[in-house]
Amino acid sequence: MENTPLISGNTKEKRTAGEKKVRGKGRRCRKSKFFALNKRSLYRGFHFLKVLGPGFVVMIADMDAGSVATAGVSGAQWGYKLIPLQILLIPILYLIQSMTSRLGCVTRKGHGELIKEYYGNKWATFATATLFLVVFSALITEFSGIAASGEIFGIHKVYTVGISFLVLLLVVFTGSYRRAENIALIFSLTGFVFIPAAIFAHPNIHDIVFKGLFGSQPLKNKDYIWLIAANAGAVIMPWMIYYQQSATVDKNLCKKDVKLAETDTLIGSIATQILMIAVIIMTGATLYKAHILPSTAKAIGESLIPLAGKYAGALFAAGLYSSSLLAAFVVSMAFTWAAGETWGYKHSLNHRFSEAKLFYFIYIALIFISAMLVLIPGIPLVTIMVDVEAFNGFILPIVLGFLIALAGSKRILGEYAYSKKSIAIVGILGLVMVVLGIITALPQSWLNYINL
Repeated sequence: MENTPLISGNTKEKRTAGEKKVRGKGRRCRKSKFFALNKRSLYRGFHFLKVLGPGFVVMIADMDAGSVATAGVSGAQWGYKLIPLQILLIPILYLIQSMTSRLGCVTRKGHGELIKEYYGNKWATFATATLFLVVFSALITEFSGIAASGEIFGIHKVYTVGISFLVLLLVVFTGSYRRAENIALIFSLTGFVFIPAAIFAHPNIHDIVFKGLFGSQPLKNKDYIWLIAANAGAVIMPWMIYYQQSATVDKNLCKKDVKLAETDTLIGSIATQILMIAVIIMTGATLYKAHILPSTAKAIGESLIPLAGKYAGALFAAGLYSSSLLAAFVVSMAFTWAAGETWGYKHSLNHRFSEAKLFYFIYIALIFISAMLVLIPGIPLVTIMVDVEAFNGFILPIVLGFLIALAGSKRILGEYAYSKKSIAIVGILGLVMVVLGIITALPQSWLNYINL
């Protein structure tokens, strides 16, 4: 009995030591798990940066000269009222374009190649030929935006168009897709100057929230309905679908990259609509209050300078230039890739000129001819921009039809195929976009026959 306290004390000391040891192990385990989690997150972050590109670039390219002009006119005519529409268009952009990234990652084939393989040479040729009409007219629009960006500050279009032609040549002759994409990403990020341009316009936050986000919508006004159609109808372009899928393939993405590629598309969808909102805020805070209604991107920039200052005008011009230049690259590459996929010649930016002469020749011919046309004195650029919308509205059903058929096929995508419900949703949204695009292409006077 006398030894009991001693034994008890020793036992207690042993337990305490043991508990400390266990607690120490626990701390090391938690640290190990935390470290593993951080390591995994860090790895995924680096891997995402490797995947980032096709979706983000094509989405920012969607904010081209035509879109800038449309957003600018929307703000100048209706203030902040069309901001909610830009937010509603984000999921539509994402749902449709994410299909292209999944098709590219899983099949490792471009859009034109898949149409050729599963629907035959005739359908592939027809789809690519119609794409050419959209691409060529869109390129004229982009070079018009490039010219307008310089003319805002009195720079003759010969200089801006000529320099831009050389830059576009430089991009594709870098020797690899990754280098070309890195330059395209720089163009994309430069487009974000629209945000500080909007800040320089000194918008009223209260008006943005209560007159824009939560304000009334004049849905009985025919001019407002037309602008809704103009903003929504230009969201999905045929060349976007071709470019993103081909870029995904040229970047060598695969099945394991599907989720991150879709995240890339989502980030791009949000970013491009933020830029649209920035332009609306910029013109809503200045031109709308001054009752100035410009019809072109050049007129918007020239009107901004006396109202918001030269810095706002300079930033707008820089954003218009970089957006138009990026879109010119994306649009021309969309057809250049599609033509190679359809007619079976080498079609990768990873090929040297000596290995893929026809591929590079088509690209050079596209940008050269469209640049020269823009330099012709008196060419009706505004009419051409309207024609671009018309082409998009009538050709988009063809491209969307193939996209939906390919994305819903288990024979092509296997377990990655979209469900019937998802296909139905995208089909309905696509139909709405087509209708709105056609509305924009029709004479605005036809709305007078509708009772609102």
